[in-house]
Amino acid sequence: MELQALPSRIGQVRRIISAQLRYWHLDPLIDQAALGVTELLTNVHRHAQPDKSCTVDIELLLDRLTVSVHDHDPRVPTVNEADSFATSGRGLALIAAVSESWGVRPSGAAGKAVWFTLPATCGTSTLPPLAVYGSTTDGPFGSVPISPEAVAAAPARSAVVG
Repeated sequence: MELQALPSRIGQVRRIISAQLRYWHLDPLIDQAALGVTELLTNVHRHAQPDKSCTVDIELLLDRLTVSVHDHDPRVPTVNEADSFATSGRGLALIAAVSESWGVRPSGAAGKAVWFTLPATCGTSTLPPLAVYGSTTDGPFGSVPISPEAVAAAPARSAVVG
């Protein structure tokens, strides 16, 4: 989904991702995915230049959920060593702590994608093998748009994360 990384939109994105994970029967991953996407969108809001537009993708391939945020800023983010009382600057460290892996890759002529993965072994038995689910961005095997049912099922309130 494409959006402006504004504080008012972050809660909506968390609800949409949470609903999609419920639709895929991956409820145990909701808190980690919501935390990760919140941190990535907050980084776009605070640091990305020249604009705050970005794309959020979620992809489920076999037993791995990948969440990525693409923006137009080619600068690579760094993990800060913040003390335990810091109120900002710990986003990538949090992502590293709750995810299986994470990284940054160039995206297009200018820009980057910051991504993280979570093991999705819980609840995937109902999914067809070798299926890719995610946003409208094509992956190596194609992809399917986030289901309208998942968007409609998004709860009106969101959990506090972070």
